[in-house]
Amino acid sequence: MEPNSPTTDTPQALGILEAQIRECFGRVVYSNKIHEKCADELLWRHAALKNAQIAISALTSGSVITAVFTDSDTQKIIAALLSTGLLGINLYFKNYNFGQLAEAHKETAAKLWLIRESYFSLIADMLSGIANLKQVVERRDKLQKELGAIYSNAPRTNSAAYRKAQDGLKYNEEMTFADAELDVFLPAVLRKEGRMNTTATPTPKP
Repeated sequence: MEPNSPTTDTPQALGILEAQIRECFGRVVYSNKIHEKCADELLWRHAALKNAQIAISALTSGSVITAVFTDSDTQKIIAALLSTGLLGINLYFKNYNFGQLAEAHKETAAKLWLIRESYFSLIADMLSGIANLKQVVERRDKLQKELGAIYSNAPRTNSAAYRKAQDGLKYNEEMTFADAELDVFLPAVLRKEGRMNTTATPTPKP
C-alpha cells in the first residue's frame, strides 16, 4: 500500500475532499467563462478594426483622387491624414493577430469545458456514493495534472473579461437552468416534472 493512501471513506474525509473539489470546480467554471469572453472580445475587436480598415481605405482612395483632379490643399491634407490612419491600423494588425489569439482562447475554453464537466461528474459520483475515497483522489489528481497542462499553454486573460464572466455567471445565470428549462430538452420519460407527478403521494381523503 502506498503511504498516506486513503483506506476508509469517513464522512469527515469525504466532506473535506468534496469541499476541495467544489472549489476546483468553481475556479474552472470561471476560467472557462473568462476565456470565452476573451475570445468574444477579440473577435469583436478584429471585426471592428477590419471594418475601419476597409472604410478608411476607401476614403483615402477617394481623397487622393479628389486631390489629384482638384489640386486642393485641403484634400491633400485629408488624404495624408487618412493614409496615416490606415498605416497605423495596418501596423496594429501586423503586431496583433486578433483572429489567431481569439482561436487560442476558444481552444482553451473548450479544453476547460471538458475539465469542468469532469469535476461536475466527480462531485455527482461522490454524492451518489458511486466513487469511493480512493477513486475520488485518483480522479482529482488526474484532473489537476490535465488542468496544469492546459494552463501552461493558455493565452493571458484580462480584467475586463473577468468582469464580463462574473456578470454572466452571477447575475445573468449563464450556467444556471431551472428544472422546467431542462425538461424542454429531454424526452417525456426523463423529465423531472413527470417523475415528480408520478411519484407524488396522493392526498388521503377525509
